[in-house]
Amino acid sequence: MSETEKPLFGHPWIFIRGVPSLNFLPPEGPLEVAFAGRSNVGKSSLINALVGQKGLARTSNTPGRTQELNYFVPDGYSGEGQDLPPTAIVDMPGYGYAQAPKEQVDKWTKLVFDYLRGRATLKRVYVLIDSRHGIKKNDDDVLDLLDKAAVSYQIVLTKTDKIKAAGLPKLLAETAEKIRKRPAAYPGVLSTSSEKGDGLDELRQAIAETVGIARWK
Repeated sequence: MSETEKPLFGHPWIFIRGVPSLNFLPPEGPLEVAFAGRSNVGKSSLINALVGQKGLARTSNTPGRTQELNYFVPDGYSGEGQDLPPTAIVDMPGYGYAQAPKEQVDKWTKLVFDYLRGRATLKRVYVLIDSRHGIKKNDDDVLDLLDKAAVSYQIVLTKTDKIKAAGLPKLLAETAEKIRKRPAAYPGVLSTSSEKGDGLDELRQAIAETVGIARWK
């Protein structure tokens, strides 16, 4: 079985390192996809649901608790020579943490966007938007920076089980229209519920295709 035919989400994932500054980044190797979003958007819960492991990404009730770039890869690869995992998921620090000191916010923001601008193996950022609130001002600010950094990104709506099902098509259409003229935005908008499992297979397939893998399972 070739590397592009191996399942991506058919076996366990592991945490390999937290990156507090760019000096600690792993060597560039596997293609990477990153997850970004406001604090409390459900990012850790979605990553855990995506890989089918409750405790992989740490969840917290304290906004801004995750202050590092956290790296996850499929288990079973040595990381030596050519035995590299097919891809890595990067959990980025949440933004919009109003209670954090400005110096911390500035430090986290610099880490995130230095990473975005300088990481050749980063293929796409999945920007998570709470379906109950839509795209807010701080989301727009992040999308502006992604456009400026010329990093491909795709919008993923979260917590769709918290809104009326009849309103989801309209929300998807409105969100797609808001990003339509943004230069780095991928045109398709995904919708998910980590609690109900809705949309997870579509997200898994999107990630697989982004990193050049034929199938996710």
